[in-house]
Amino acid sequence: QKKRRAATARRQHLKSAMLQLAVTEIEKEAAAKEVEKQNYLAEHCPPLSLPGSMQELQELCKKLHAKIDSVDEERYDTEVKLQKTSKELEDLSQKLFDLRGKFKRPPLRRVRMSADAMLRALLGSKHKVCMDLRANLKQVKKEDTEKEKDLRDVGDWRKNIEEKSGMEGRKKMFEAGE
Repeated sequence: QKKRRAATARRQHLKSAMLQLAVTEIEKEAAAKEVEKQNYLAEHCPPLSLPGSMQELQELCKKLHAKIDSVDEERYDTEVKLQKTSKELEDLSQKLFDLRGKFKRPPLRRVRMSADAMLRALLGSKHKVCMDLRANLKQVKKEDTEKEKDLRDVGDWRKNIEEKSGMEGRKKMFEAGE
């Protein structure tokens, strides 16, 4: 038990030491990022000096507006380039799949469709043949014998009860009795 306690105490001590090191590293990284941000802003964004006269203020606004336009044009150009390259990359990857012979299967949904509808979808307007599968089957006549007919009539007792229930059933029974 003493060894276990010592091992757990050592493990806890190591964990706390590692956490302290991680906290100090995170603080150092945050300070370094802040310094880097300040340097970048000082380099790329000079402090704004507002002129005193109205004429100089209008010129400053025109310069800023021209800068905004140029930045917007650059942004638009880079977006178009990105779209073009992504489309080209997609086409090349599709060609690569085609050359390898491996095709990416699209996710398929189950659709209930008759044979006529399927042929119409595959062949388009060319499909004019009706695929009535039952038309090609042979017609078989079943001979009804008297015995089977009687059994069928007697066997469906629900039908007889439904017919005899209510006033209409009583009327039928009365008329049948006469």
